[in-house]
Amino acid sequence: MTRKERLHKILVGIFWVSLFFTGALAWIYMQHAVPDRLNLVVSEEEIFHFSLPPGVTLESESEEVVLGNASNIPAGKVRLQAAEPVSMYGASEGSYQVGMKLFGIIRMKDIQVDVVDGMYAVPCGTPVGIYLKSKGIMVIGTGEIVNDAGNVVEPAFGILKSGDYIEKVNGQEMNDKNDLISAVNACNGNAVQLEVRRGGEIMKIDLNPVHAEDGTYKLGAWVRDDTQGIGTVTYVDLNGSFGALGHGISDSDTGMLVDIEDGELYETQILGIEKGASGKPGVMSGVIYYGKGTKLGEVAANTDEGIFGTVNEKFKEAIQSQAIPVGFRQDVHKGQAFIRSDVSGEVKDYEIEIQKVDYSSLQKNKGMVIQVTDEELLQLTGGIVQGMSGSPIIQDGKLIGAVTHVFIQDSTKGYGIFIENMLSH
Repeated sequence: MTRKERLHKILVGIFWVSLFFTGALAWIYMQHAVPDRLNLVVSEEEIFHFSLPPGVTLESESEEVVLGNASNIPAGKVRLQAAEPVSMYGASEGSYQVGMKLFGIIRMKDIQVDVVDGMYAVPCGTPVGIYLKSKGIMVIGTGEIVNDAGNVVEPAFGILKSGDYIEKVNGQEMNDKNDLISAVNACNGNAVQLEVRRGGEIMKIDLNPVHAEDGTYKLGAWVRDDTQGIGTVTYVDLNGSFGALGHGISDSDTGMLVDIEDGELYETQILGIEKGASGKPGVMSGVIYYGKGTKLGEVAANTDEGIFGTVNEKFKEAIQSQAIPVGFRQDVHKGQAFIRSDVSGEVKDYEIEIQKVDYSSLQKNKGMVIQVTDEELLQLTGGIVQGMSGSPIIQDGKLIGAVTHVFIQDSTKGYGIFIENMLSH
């Protein structure tokens, strides 16, 4: 092989390696920086603050979604390659596809574009008491029992697991812990058949209860049938549906999202606030008033993006705010914004700074990094405290998200969720 041939071979190799890395980097960028799904308000041009890497084109597959960019590329252009923010125009409501291709040939990603009517919601910031009833009896863990012979045994070890839900015992449905205790004692020492839900699957488990030293029969499992706490309502839409928290409610012992049958909202009174400090998040403490006259709504779902349901007339009459437009993720930008909260005893807006926006965050409730800058709120709470999760975030007159988490090492900072992730439920 001559020197010229070797040089040619090396250059060809460099070309293919460069091509491979260009494609790989473009793919990684698009997976992490470009969202899988976008929302457009019908008949309005929307600007999306992600740019296209070299060699990548954006192509609309429908005349209903018109592409452009911030430099006013002529309307009707259906193939776009630019290093500037992308704009889209939705001509009519519906769901459409926009494709991303490398060199106009290799399909790299599909984006679902939902064109919707303008949305409005009332940002609340109201603290409420939350009660959730689990769907089945949740197993927290197993434990040891001293039997009637004085021996220490653990009958459920390796059989029941944390996060299991006991739905039936010997065919009898279990509504609460008392039902479980009664059913196990009624067996008189005979094996019981448990119908258990584990990871969405139903299984039947046979288990021998132990006759304990106190004269009762026990399975040797710690269980829970409900959970409760204080959180903040983010919004109420024009139909009376609400979203709250911006994250799901997990069991305090297992850390698993509680699978619920239903739940309720109740009036609450904040009694005190422990300010946050480095390494120790603050917390709001209060009392929940349970009773027929203090009920504020029904909870229908507990998800990773929050709890959802409907409020009653009592809650609606107490709302002090007006409905405002909903802002989608493309409306969110770094800079000044406000969170609405009732931590002082009255609903007020407090200034924050949005420091980072992750338009394609894999963690749906961590799309924004925010920092409290309002001196009044800093003096009152030290920043973000437990119980403020769900406080609505407002920017440029639009409801864009909700507070979800506080940074452990800096209580002035935390995460926020895009409101569209909550409204999708």
